[in-house]
Parts: sequence; C-alpha cells; structure tokens
Amino acid sequence: MVVGMPAACYRSPTPVPPFALDCQRCGACCTNPAENRNEGFRDWVEIDPRDVILQRPKQRHLIVLNNEGQPHLRLDPAGRCVALRGKLGQRVTCAIYEIRPRACQRLQAGSDRCLEYRRERGFET
Repeated sequence: MVVGMPAACYRSPTPVPPFALDCQRCGACCTNPAENRNEGFRDWVEIDPRDVILQRPKQRHLIVLNNEGQPHLRLDPAGRCVALRGKLGQRVTCAIYEIRPRACQRLQAGSDRCLEYRRERGFET
C-alpha cells in the first residue's frame, strides 16, 4: 500500500535532475497509483491533522474520510485528485498549491517515487 509513503520515497537519489522535469506538464503524482488500485484502495494523499487545508472551510469539499476516519484528498472517478486541473502529461495545475497537504509538498521532482509515477502513466523522463 502506498498511502502514507515512507520518507525514502521522497528523496532524489536518481541521476535525473529535478529541473529537467516539468511538474506542470505532468501530474502523474496526483493520481492514485496502480499499486493502490490493485489493492482496492481509493485513498491516496493522506492529510496530516496539522495541514492548513483542514482549517479552510471553503476547501472541505476536496476532503474525504476513509473507512478509518482519516482525511484524504478526494479523488475523481478516474483516480485523479479533484484539485488537479488540466490534462495529465500536457498542462496541469494544482488548485490548492499554496495549502496542499504535506505529503504533496514532500514529493520531489526527480525522486524515485516521482519517476515511478511518471513511468506508470507512460511519461518519459
């Protein structure tokens, strides 16, 4: 299960320089990965109780509680975060970038996890 990814998933030990990857053309990390879907998980980005988004009433529609009552960013039927705007692999933006959860903030362009998400979506590095 990928939910609550370990810190090692965020590091960038790969030779791909982060500046070579354009996050605003990608969006692969904003979709529920196959590993989760295959295990039946619809939970993707867990929201830490300290995350600002929980304190913003206007953003509550973006949050869903899983079976254990833990808040996560809501996913659309295709498994994309509902805060993601645009088309994957072409042009995307995050509607809550300034208040996105810590899990989103920690993922680094060029990290092993980033490259894994990109490969799963068929995006070349």
